[in-house]
Amino acid sequence: MAQEILEAIKMLREDPKKKKFSQSFDLSVNISNIDLKKPESKFVKDVSLPHGKGRPNKTCVISQKGDVTKDDLLKMENDKKAAKILGKSYDFFLAEAPLMVLVGKVLGRYLGPTGKMPKLLPPNVDPENMKKALEKSIRIKIKDTPVIHCIVGNEKMSDEQIKENVEKVIEEVRKAIPPKSDIKNTYLKLTMSKPIAINVGLKQN
Repeated sequence: MAQEILEAIKMLREDPKKKKFSQSFDLSVNISNIDLKKPESKFVKDVSLPHGKGRPNKTCVISQKGDVTKDDLLKMENDKKAAKILGKSYDFFLAEAPLMVLVGKVLGRYLGPTGKMPKLLPPNVDPENMKKALEKSIRIKIKDTPVIHCIVGNEKMSDEQIKENVEKVIEEVRKAIPPKSDIKNTYLKLTMSKPIAINVGLKQN
């Protein structure tokens, strides 16, 4: 699998039409033999990439003393533009349990579709430690379709770093999917490129 991934990365980098920005490497993983009518087949999982995705994630803490407070949320109830901007400004959200209902009411429509609904911030836990842990994380999920899309790095990273990130995602996908399911096919692409298929082999039972 490792060589397949490295060859795909090399091919993608050989695109003669260089872009004026650093493109991301995007991974698509299609799952076979999965029944999405069963709730247990669906999942949302945070994966810490060995080398991050090229920049540290921004995490918003929603708490009485956080980046967003209860008063801020109440103001956003009548300011949809501000709520929408907030949703786009951060990669992850942490929220105290007493504010979860209000977060869902005010921000749910903006965070839910993008898979950014907050993780619970436990009492007496330093949010800075959780923010640090999320700096290199991505969120993978299966909801309505048996396909996972995620960023695994950018052009500024080395081939080996991208490869190890891809391998980590494949490993975590296999842990998350039901026992009888497997990876049907996998594709790697740059932001503006066509996808290249990668043979990652079958799950080892």
